[in-house]
Amino acid sequence: MIRKLLVANRGEIARRVFATCRALGVATVAVHSDADADAPYVAEADEAVRLPGNTPVETYLRIDLILDAARRTGADAVHPGYGFLAEHAGFAAAVTDAGLTWVGPPAGAIAAMGDKIAAKELLAGAGVPMLPTWTDGDAVTDFPVLVKASAGGGGRGMRIVRDPADLPAAVDSARREAAAAFGDGTVFVERYVERGRHVEVQVIGDTHGTVVALGERDCSIQRRHQKIVEEAPAVLPDGVRERLHAAAVAAGRAVDYVGAGTVEFLLAPGGEFFFLEMNTRLQVEHPVTEAVTGLDLVRLQLLVAEGGALPVPATPPPDGHAIEVRLCAEDPTQGFRPATGTLHRFAVPGVAGAFTPTRGLRLDSGVDTGSTVGVHYDSMLAKLVAWAPTRAEAARSLAGALARAELHGVATNRDLLVRVLRSAEFGAAQVDTGFLDAHAEVFAPLLPADRLPVAALAAALAGAAARRADAPVLAGLPSGWRNVPAVPQSVRYATATGDEIEVRYRLDRSGALADWSTDPTAAAPAMVELVAAAPERVLLDVAGVRRVLRVHRAGSTVFVDGPDGAAELTELPRFPLPRAALAVGSLLAPLPGTVTRVHVVAGQRVAAGDLLLTLEAMKLEHPVLAPTDGVVADLPVPAGGQVETGAVLAVVNPEEAPR
Repeated sequence: MIRKLLVANRGEIARRVFATCRALGVATVAVHSDADADAPYVAEADEAVRLPGNTPVETYLRIDLILDAARRTGADAVHPGYGFLAEHAGFAAAVTDAGLTWVGPPAGAIAAMGDKIAAKELLAGAGVPMLPTWTDGDAVTDFPVLVKASAGGGGRGMRIVRDPADLPAAVDSARREAAAAFGDGTVFVERYVERGRHVEVQVIGDTHGTVVALGERDCSIQRRHQKIVEEAPAVLPDGVRERLHAAAVAAGRAVDYVGAGTVEFLLAPGGEFFFLEMNTRLQVEHPVTEAVTGLDLVRLQLLVAEGGALPVPATPPPDGHAIEVRLCAEDPTQGFRPATGTLHRFAVPGVAGAFTPTRGLRLDSGVDTGSTVGVHYDSMLAKLVAWAPTRAEAARSLAGALARAELHGVATNRDLLVRVLRSAEFGAAQVDTGFLDAHAEVFAPLLPADRLPVAALAAALAGAAARRADAPVLAGLPSGWRNVPAVPQSVRYATATGDEIEVRYRLDRSGALADWSTDPTAAAPAMVELVAAAPERVLLDVAGVRRVLRVHRAGSTVFVDGPDGAAELTELPRFPLPRAALAVGSLLAPLPGTVTRVHVVAGQRVAAGDLLLTLEAMKLEHPVLAPTDGVVADLPVPAGGQVETGAVLAVVNPEEAPR
């Protein structure tokens, strides 16, 4: 039996595996980069070993360092989590060659499914339906197509191509991204199915020849080909579920599969489905399967790794419905680019459990309040899962918890997730992989623009209350009180979009709100009465409706959470210091990263939209485009250069219009 398990991964998956190990009495070992030294998963492990460095290549992809950590701690088993080395056949073989128990499928099965081109050929022979596929871009005749990386997944290296003229550039870009993410730039092309659904089947096999399907999940709602909403069971046409399960089991048996894995399919509108890939590991979205089956998949992984027989000889019927969302550090005001920073508060209400099968709300998080989100790894912060007897109840519960969550300090995709869950189309299960492209309305922030002034007023009143509470004398006197009316108090804030809002207000001698306003050019403010104000809670009566607004201050930034949504406001100094002016046409880095390629030279004439350089951050490529026609005046960062947020990447002198 396994006594001590090393998890060769980080973040929430490491915490997830540790939770099951604690329940089973298995000791745990974490490995961590320098950036992760203070991460929650490291603190929760019984022992931890440092992997010097920060980048994945220096740390979590170093097989020699991980095996040495197992030797030094006396670990007798290794769990790979997902990502990094989880689907590396060489790692699986190295673990077993070292005399350790590998908690995963055999190296041969990983190798067979790791090469997606070879996997398609193998499973086609087992009767699994396939899409038309090309390995030579010049041979493609059927558009639209999807360019995919052969050695990995997670949306990296994927490109949709509708025009044959765009295929060569898409293949080149996909190869670069795949090489950076997986160390292998091999790509292939397959037919793209419009309005297809991404449906996958959870399988698990043991060493006694049993392979079982544990149900399916719908993972159709994706952005940049990465899943953001998953649910189980999928809403399927009659007869499809049984055929999906049978095809998934056939795929598992074709490679003598052992352990947990996922067979992914593309479901066409008519009910026909095609094999996409097999992930030879635990999936990020496995909690929804655990919720509707009641099974702990990590426990089953450990049981199978120890040579035990599966206790589930057949597909269990689903109980209720579960929906999961991936909460990511992404900035909606910057096209959902990955975001960094410190989480000053991370709180989700109503959570019933974490990391193991739970009825109600389950939170699997890689971060806590105080965690730092850096640039070295992907942007996922946490997964929030809701189980309920029905799909509608699960969606409502999940959306409500997300909307009330306090997520302070790092921009997230929370508002997008809530709007998706509350949309009529999602409620009717009218989803496909193009859902977000067809529903631009879900990208709107939860807080309407006309409610921002009230949030700013609450921030100002809470700030005044905090200052009065800290006052050494006359703390009960209303802020800014005078014997006769005078100039109102005013506070200026910068919003998350970079705009400014100024709040002017005056309290009377009783402490009541006498009057208030924002921008003089704006419409008349709502009728607001101040009921109570404390440093972290303001109660306002807005046009006869009483509202509680929760206020949290971190430095000069104020976070306001209320029934309409959340606002982030940065208080501006009354007397700002002068700053050095940037050259006209300066293009700034939106986040820390590495300049991977520079496509132009100084002095070159460019047109609006031309690609100037490529910035890589948090495992994604970010193109930097010319904002206008002009001439490249400066390129201060060479290829390979590291930059921080706000660094000047290029300067383009705009072309003057003819007189």
